[in-house]
Amino acid sequence: MTVKTLILRAPGTNCDAEAMFAFQQAGAEVSLVHINQLIRREERLANYQIMVIPGGFTYGDDVAAGKILANELKLKLGEEIPEFVAEGKLILGLCNGFQVLVKAGFLPENSGLPLLTLATNDSGKFECRWVYLSVNQQSPCVFTRGIDSLYLPVAHGEGKLVTLADTLSSLNVVFYYTDEQGDTNAGYPYNPNGSARNIAGICDSTGRILGLMPHPERHLRGTQHPQWTRLGAKEYGDGFPIFRNAVEWAKTI
Repeated sequence: MTVKTLILRAPGTNCDAEAMFAFQQAGAEVSLVHINQLIRREERLANYQIMVIPGGFTYGDDVAAGKILANELKLKLGEEIPEFVAEGKLILGLCNGFQVLVKAGFLPENSGLPLLTLATNDSGKFECRWVYLSVNQQSPCVFTRGIDSLYLPVAHGEGKLVTLADTLSSLNVVFYYTDEQGDTNAGYPYNPNGSARNIAGICDSTGRILGLMPHPERHLRGTQHPQWTRLGAKEYGDGFPIFRNAVEWAKTI
């Protein structure tokens, strides 16, 4: 079975090529699709098994990061996306894509209302560097099967996960920021933005909608690790298994 992946584009998207390459390397057939093509029904979401909202600064992050694209998805594709998920398909939001998913109300659950937000980093500046992550082994996430920890880059100014206590306790946390020893309580700079409980990514209750602030699409090859000449290069970068898992899962739909 050929898995068809849609990489959603909008004005300001700038990580679409990396996301496309990641899924191509994982064996998927990939299409770059502009949001207006979906709105005009020139492309149909139903024709794909995976939808990806990549990183960038959609619509210049005016109003708030990801907010305008979130409104377009909610108001103009609000019925198609829940149908897409109900059919067992996958959605992946990377950095700005994570911001879009939470502000559209598709994460943490398809409530139609944003239950959390990703606010300005505590540092008050754009954080662009590598971080350590641990994977919550109790998470239902299908993207992270067989993965324990990762080393990935971040690049964001609004990545601080903020929500009410009731929502925070019910989140399906997938990724935590850690230090080199895996301490999930490590503070800045290991937690680059001040997210509550060091949360770096979450999924919905099905495990098929995933959003995270770090960029797995930027660590697909071993030679992309910043210390590969010292430590030696692995065959694949830490981010690649996320895309491989998604494609393998989609083959079962």
